[in-house]
Amino acid sequence: MLGAVGPVSADGAELSDVAAEAIFEEAQMLCQADNGQLWGASLCGPMMLVDRSNRRVTASHADAQGNLQARGKVFVGQLPPDAIIANTAVDWSGTRWTQLLWPLPQDEGRRRTLLAHEMFHRLQPTLAIAAPAEGGNEHLDTLEGRYWLQLEWRALAAALSATGPGAQRNAMNDALAFRAERYRRSPAAAQEEAALELNEGLAEYTGVLVGNPTPSARIEATLHDLRAHAGDRSFVRSFAYATGPAYGLLLDQVSPGWHRDLGLHARDLGTLLAGHTRISPSTDESALRTAAARHGGPALHSREVQREQQRLALLERNRARFVTGPVLRLDLRNMRIQFDPSNMQPLPGNGTVYPTMQLSDVWGTLTVTDGALMQNDWKAVFVQAPASGNLPLQGSGWRLSLGPGWTLVPGARRGDYVLLAPP
Repeated sequence: MLGAVGPVSADGAELSDVAAEAIFEEAQMLCQADNGQLWGASLCGPMMLVDRSNRRVTASHADAQGNLQARGKVFVGQLPPDAIIANTAVDWSGTRWTQLLWPLPQDEGRRRTLLAHEMFHRLQPTLAIAAPAEGGNEHLDTLEGRYWLQLEWRALAAALSATGPGAQRNAMNDALAFRAERYRRSPAAAQEEAALELNEGLAEYTGVLVGNPTPSARIEATLHDLRAHAGDRSFVRSFAYATGPAYGLLLDQVSPGWHRDLGLHARDLGTLLAGHTRISPSTDESALRTAAARHGGPALHSREVQREQQRLALLERNRARFVTGPVLRLDLRNMRIQFDPSNMQPLPGNGTVYPTMQLSDVWGTLTVTDGALMQNDWKAVFVQAPASGNLPLQGSGWRLSLGPGWTLVPGARRGDYVLLAPP
């Protein structure tokens, strides 16, 4: 039995065929238990585990182009240097995969939540859930944006932990009021947040629902998400991992089957909960202060004031590095990117700074260890300019590997560089 296998990974543990088979069996068990009930389609499909130390692949299925070799019950091979590796869904060698980095979490609940989350991403394009184009969510790195979001998280946790319907409804009202106040202060927030909630939020909701066997385990997994992401350096890309499962489980309680209409009526999850519960949150300033006090608002606001001072200093540093100072501009055509969603830093009016990333495009591969600026439309990325356009191509916190024929040439401003395509 799979449950007798014990821990299937540990830090530094080798990715063996036996361990890979156990993961594939665990994933199959989860998707068969769901049996397509959640989204109307099976979550089962090809899965690959990637050893991040050497890019070796162990897969559950053969690939369409024959780059993997059968070895017992699994298929093994090597990802090329320009292939992005991450917990995500990828198209590689003619096959769409659920890709997972080895080692996986040892905790059974965390591991199964991750498996189902990423299996959803592989299925996601077939579900036709219409969502707005993703924005930068810059408001979630400001004092007020962070303050009202964290109050919403605390109220959602109270709603999930409530022991009676009255207490739960009061907590849901608080959460929706804090959300509405955030949207009032930042008019673009509703659309920008909805885009990520209908992507990563629904994926994490799927992970929690499919990866945990009982209602109490699902609530505990969601409370873990709410607690864990409160410690993120930035919420602009990670907030939906907390709000998605929280709103999803509350919607399950008040209106089972709510998610089946998302293909026709995709809206942000807060609006859906307000509609199904007929809650009209108060926008009165005094009522908001009282509600905030119930969830530790004064102490939270004091901490955020201190963080805001640090953020403003970081903004000036990033503007000097990526806007006013000399830069290398890399135009993006067919990008693949790997990054940490918990530490991104918006640079209002210019884009978002990614402290670390690996990015591949038609021109080659960029590896960033100390900051790069991505335009919000994802059409270009900027790093601090190198001392020259000669090899090795590297600068402050980055290195660049170019494909044959690509070169760096001076840009319009003194000290800037841009890419020149092969003739």
